[in-house]
Parts: sequence; C-alpha cells; structure tokens
Amino acid sequence: MFKEFKEFIQRGNAMDLAVAFILGGAFTAIVTSLVNDLIMPVISLFTKGVDFSQLFVTLDGGNYPNLAAAQEAGAAVFSYGNFINAIIQFIIIAFVIFLLVRSLNRMKKPEVVEETEKTCPFCQTSIPIAATRCPHCTSELS
Repeated sequence: MFKEFKEFIQRGNAMDLAVAFILGGAFTAIVTSLVNDLIMPVISLFTKGVDFSQLFVTLDGGNYPNLAAAQEAGAAVFSYGNFINAIIQFIIIAFVIFLLVRSLNRMKKPEVVEETEKTCPFCQTSIPIAATRCPHCTSELS
C-alpha cells in the first residue's frame, strides 16, 4: 500500500492537484474581498442599503440588533445573508474559471491527425494508406 501511495504522489496529477488547491485558497481570498468590499456595496445601493451579511433569523425568537449581537448572546441563528454572499462568490469563481478554461482552450493548437488508413474504392474496407492493392478484394489501387 505504501508503494502504491508513493507512486500516486509521484504522478504529475497529485502535484497538479496540490498546486491547484493552494492557488484556489489564495483565489478564494481575492474573490471574498471582491464580493464583500466591491460588489455587495453596489448591490446594496439597489436594495436600499441592505447588508446581506447582516440578514439573519434567530431560531429562538429573540430580537437582536445585528448578527454579532445574536451570536455573542449564544442564540441559534439562521444566517441566510452569509449564504447569499457565498452564492455570489461561487458564481464569480465559476465565471472566472469558465473564462480561464475558455481562453486556454482557444490558445491550444488543434491536433493534426495523420491519416494511416484509406478506404478501398471497390469494396469499401479500410486499408493502410501505402497499399497499392486491396488485401480484401485484390483490386489495384491508384
């Protein structure tokens, strides 16, 4: 089992995954700041100043001025505003990844596939491209 694990780690896929995980963590911090500091204030202009991170419902029925006060009092809260922020962050991350993959796919050179077979015009079977006579119907090929 240790040998198999060592082989797994030494493959390029595991290292690529580790690098992607680390970059994803760093990218998440940037997107979180983008959402909380730039996008949500603009959205709050259209929603008449509603701060989504402060939207919550206390499950015990208590009335608290903000989320921090409810959490400090030890009340069980359903913080749906943070969930809305998380959805917006997810959409932004998914869109950026889509743009990244799309641009990488456009930069790829199309693979040139060399033909190694041709079709016999008489019997329609596949034969090697260098063949001068069909091995199936024995017709001469030009």
